[in-house]
Amino acid sequence: MADPDLNLLLALDALLSEGSVVKAARRLGLSESAMSRTLARLRAVTGDPLLVRAGRGLVPTPRAIRLRERVPGLAEEVRAVLRPAETIDIARLERSFTLRASESFIEVYAARLVNRVAAEAPGVLLRFAPRGNRDAQALRDGLIDLDIGVHSETTPELKVQSLLRDRLVAAVRKDHPLTRLETVTPDQYAACGHVLTARRGLARDRMDEALAALGLARRVAAVVPSFPAALAIVRASDLTALVSGRQLAAGVAGVCGLPLPAGLAAALDEVVVTQMWHPRQDADPAHRWLRGRILAACRDPD
Repeated sequence: MADPDLNLLLALDALLSEGSVVKAARRLGLSESAMSRTLARLRAVTGDPLLVRAGRGLVPTPRAIRLRERVPGLAEEVRAVLRPAETIDIARLERSFTLRASESFIEVYAARLVNRVAAEAPGVLLRFAPRGNRDAQALRDGLIDLDIGVHSETTPELKVQSLLRDRLVAAVRKDHPLTRLETVTPDQYAACGHVLTARRGLARDRMDEALAALGLARRVAAVVPSFPAALAIVRASDLTALVSGRQLAAGVAGVCGLPLPAGLAAALDEVVVTQMWHPRQDADPAHRWLRGRILAACRDPD
């Protein structure tokens, strides 16, 4: 048989267990005639009578006796595969998950997430991988379970859920000369040295376009791959950087926000941080539970 009918396996299980067409039909919710036709199909498929009449009842053939030891387990496997996923005991879950996330996300939300996961599922291990490579192939290959960050490009193949909204803000060290001013003009902001965060190493972004519209240009002194790296430089210099507003609001030692002129602030688009996963993980109870914990960690304060 190129494509076996798995219903026959379930029917065979009922027939061998009950030893009766009538009882097997009742067990499967079929009519007696339908069960008789199924037994005929089973005989044709297996090339064996399986159940033969002896007096008023049916007795198994030697082949049926051998199958009786194997069929119940196979039938249960089929039922387990085709039934909806069962509720799992999170407290007893033993599993590791790999999350690809930015340094900023890890700094602001990882501790909250790890504490909540540890409280509910002490057997779960969270592995945080850097977001240097945004290739979705890692999700397809199962190398990571979730990709967390700003996804400017997505594919219909992958599942995406919004976690939070963020906006870039200017940051300087706490005793920076510009912090003594009531307002900062575009000229004063442009005159500062700047640290630019760019994963691809580009030394220009939307802020340069906004300054150019005002006839201004800024001097970029350093290009770094992450907000934490930019903040480390800002903390120890007179440079300024555009960083995650949520990260700055969470508290960064020695650094404070710098109010930007309205025209420049408007140039900074709001960004949406999402979590992305492969559809094969969508219905997995443990994966679904973890996605819920990540969402809660982002939206619900401790």
